[in-house]
Amino acid sequence: MGFKCGIVGLPNVGKSTLFNALTQTAAAQAANYPFCTIEPNVGDVAVPDARLDTLAKIANSAQIVPTRITFVDIAGLVRGASKGEGLGNQFLANIREVDAIVHVLRCFEDGDITHVENRIDPVSDADTVETELMLADLDSLEKRIKPLEKKANSGEKEAKEQLALMMKAVTLLRDGKPARNVELTPEEKEPFRQLQLLTGKPVLYACNVDEGSAATGNKFSEAVAAMAKRQGAGAIVISCRIEEEVAQLAAEERTEFLSALGLEEPGLNRLIRAGYDLLGLITFFTAGPKESKAWTVTRGSRAPQAAGVIHTDFEAGFIRAETIAYADYVAGGGEAGAREAGKFRLEGKDYVVQDGDVMHFRFNN
Repeated sequence: MGFKCGIVGLPNVGKSTLFNALTQTAAAQAANYPFCTIEPNVGDVAVPDARLDTLAKIANSAQIVPTRITFVDIAGLVRGASKGEGLGNQFLANIREVDAIVHVLRCFEDGDITHVENRIDPVSDADTVETELMLADLDSLEKRIKPLEKKANSGEKEAKEQLALMMKAVTLLRDGKPARNVELTPEEKEPFRQLQLLTGKPVLYACNVDEGSAATGNKFSEAVAAMAKRQGAGAIVISCRIEEEVAQLAAEERTEFLSALGLEEPGLNRLIRAGYDLLGLITFFTAGPKESKAWTVTRGSRAPQAAGVIHTDFEAGFIRAETIAYADYVAGGGEAGAREAGKFRLEGKDYVVQDGDVMHFRFNN
């Protein structure tokens, strides 16, 4: 189960610097974690989770395998992208393929780095990108609506339902609002996702600040945070220049370097976790002598679905899930102690997996 966050932004906002730091981090992880693949525009990185290390120590695991999230570097956008300006068509096509958007905004002043529109105004930059995405969505939907109307008028039930869903988005877009604001019934969520609307994807604003503002933020990042709050989007403060430096340091040097800057951890760790949360994901674990491993499922997933993430046979033949909450596993010093404390549970098909559950699945072959 792969989850992708697309990194977008105007030219010269720090997007490439951020992505380079991510890919360097991914390269460093390759020595410790298996299956770390990097392509020129893709960085597959581990989701930082201290719980996994704790479980591995308790279970005396020979190997640690974190859950992962993929970041995709998407070509820079310029005004007019919705009409094919610049690399507009490539930009829009790449966004359709990701699950969420990390929008890098320039929140620093530097006379040596030009801004494509000759001003530092991250909120306006966000509006520029959002407008292009909304125009592209509106154009896409209006082209699809015409043939659907004919089918709906002829009485096709599926066409009527799809048309009604599209019109919900069109109404918002024509009003200058992104499609992610559409109110959906539970039954409409999957058909809506399949529309692949650019503004239907969740957004995280990454405020790229100067090194001196990395720990506290600045007036630009504060304006972005206020905008994100109004939109119901996420926002984090990060210094892409610091992250690039940190990614090149040896592990033992990073803590001292960050501490001198008033930072407890790399901003990339927060970005990765925020991207993970943005997608509505949670983690469950398997732990044993061979390995301790983190697995990703969407929030609200039931036990058979979680089993299926490990192997499709586990879901098809699901019987029970042996389950221990993370805190109970740690308090008991492992599975045996948790059993003795009465914290070991057998959960059935309707069990909703909780973040941090330590699980083992029983299934029929």
